[in-house]
Amino acid sequence: QVQLVESGGGLVQPGGSLRLSCAASGISFSIYHMVWYRQTPEKQRELVARITSGGSTNYADSVKGRFTISRENAKNTVYLQMNSLKPEDTAVYYCYADIGGTNYWGQGTQVTVSS
Repeated sequence: QVQLVESGGGLVQPGGSLRLSCAASGISFSIYHMVWYRQTPEKQRELVARITSGGSTNYADSVKGRFTISRENAKNTVYLQMNSLKPEDTAVYYCYADIGGTNYWGQGTQVTVSS
């Protein structure tokens, strides 16, 4: 059974940092690309960052230079380091993977950036 479990969200002041984690189980984690999305009630779900099985990364323009995606295959975990957070980064952040043509999502973790 495939599971993606996010953690690390919370309330942070503008300019602060958070690190999100997504622990995967039930898959051969190292061979899959992993993606972080985010969603607010006002917007469609937005791709934030992606990391391939080989470690190549790409980012939404809105987070380039502030967010860093990484993976630790030995722990079946993908991370999203978020620095210089802005109020517009407030959203529910989801971990995603396409496993053999099936979409898998985590339950989401809330990030709120507010003073």
